[in-house]
Amino acid sequence: MVAPPYELISQHRSFGGTVGFYRHQAESTACAMRFAVFVPPRVSSARVPVLYCLAGLTCTEETFTVKAGAQRVAAELGLMLVMPDTSPRGVNLPGDSDSWDFGVGAGFYVDATELPWSRHYRMYTYVTQELRALIEAHFPADPDRTGILGHSMGGHGALVIALRNPDRYRSVSAFAPISAPRECPWGRKAFSGYLGPDQGQWAAYDATELAAAVTDAASRPPILVDQGLSDQFLKEQLHPHLLEGACRKSGLRLTLRRQEGYDHSYYCISSFIEEHLRHHAGLLKG
Repeated sequence: MVAPPYELISQHRSFGGTVGFYRHQAESTACAMRFAVFVPPRVSSARVPVLYCLAGLTCTEETFTVKAGAQRVAAELGLMLVMPDTSPRGVNLPGDSDSWDFGVGAGFYVDATELPWSRHYRMYTYVTQELRALIEAHFPADPDRTGILGHSMGGHGALVIALRNPDRYRSVSAFAPISAPRECPWGRKAFSGYLGPDQGQWAAYDATELAAAVTDAASRPPILVDQGLSDQFLKEQLHPHLLEGACRKSGLRLTLRRQEGYDHSYYCISSFIEEHLRHHAGLLKG
């Protein structure tokens, strides 16, 4: 029997399914990458819908897996969950650990074009191609029933990936996404470093720009976004109102729920994750 192209780090029983943590050597990032998978209990060997869950700044593959409280409902709904790491690690590029919002822990789900980042910081390709291919080849994931969600930087990544690949992602949602990275300090810092000074190149990774340019809104899945009104980053970094305006312009169906009293933390995510999972299951299983 041929060994799978990944190493099992640990495995845990959870709500009748299993949570596994894995490591593999990734070509797209030219380094070892880690990811986690929740496989729900199944009554047969049939493939199941799969939901990619992208975490935010400073996070890893463990953050959503441990903190979101998603496994109970995912088990009930028969959803597989895949949690990638947020960034390449261990490549030791100059300055990659100097700040928490750039470099390690802050890959922003883009394919960098600027040196020295362009060799390793290719998280867009990693998530949309290499990791997907591995998951679909070695886990019971149904490639035709794939969705994506994310938080903060991961919410930005989820929206961008879904908007750029409507034929490959049938559902999308986000918690407190960086909705217009070209208009906020986090995004400008990351895009300048990874993509260079030409802001014309940034639009490909800006959810607001992508949403405004959609011409086939009627065929796109509805977008669900939850945003806490006590989020400390809301005013300066997140700009959900810009995404809202772009969707209104193009006709995209966006449900933007402004949640009174909730902040940027996983307390907000765990409060509403069940509704997000049911949103995805309705689209992926319908």
